[in-house]
Amino acid sequence: MNEENMNEKNTPIPTWFWVAAILALFWNLMGVNAYIGQVTLTPEALAAMTQPQQELYNTTPAWVNGAFALSVFGGAIGSLLMLMKNAFASIAFKISLIGIAAQMGHAFFISNAFEVFGPGIFIMPVMIIVTGILLLWFAKSSADKGWIR
Repeated sequence: MNEENMNEKNTPIPTWFWVAAILALFWNLMGVNAYIGQVTLTPEALAAMTQPQQELYNTTPAWVNGAFALSVFGGAIGSLLMLMKNAFASIAFKISLIGIAAQMGHAFFISNAFEVFGPGIFIMPVMIIVTGILLLWFAKSSADKGWIR
């Protein structure tokens, strides 16, 4: 095993760690893309939405968009830090999870998103919450095992 794949404790980093970190980066980059698409929505794209969807979009508070930014950029940075074997990934994933909690809290309890989009809208938020929790666990577990420092 070469030195790049070993940590200070001579614990080999398994291949699945790299696969998981790369998949995490792709997942979070899709989130960054979704965020950019939302905050740069064109008037034409807005006009193509139903009236309730337009109202939901137009009444979304700035703090929710800020939480969205924290969640996706925190996750992307955390994923990059995992690939760099840097334990600060845990902090980035905590920030991401705080953003996720705020954004989903608004969606679940404040807005009428579920009335507008229907019960099928539950799937993606649940996936996002579970993935955020798993990524934080992944970073902490990797640090405990000495794979990142």
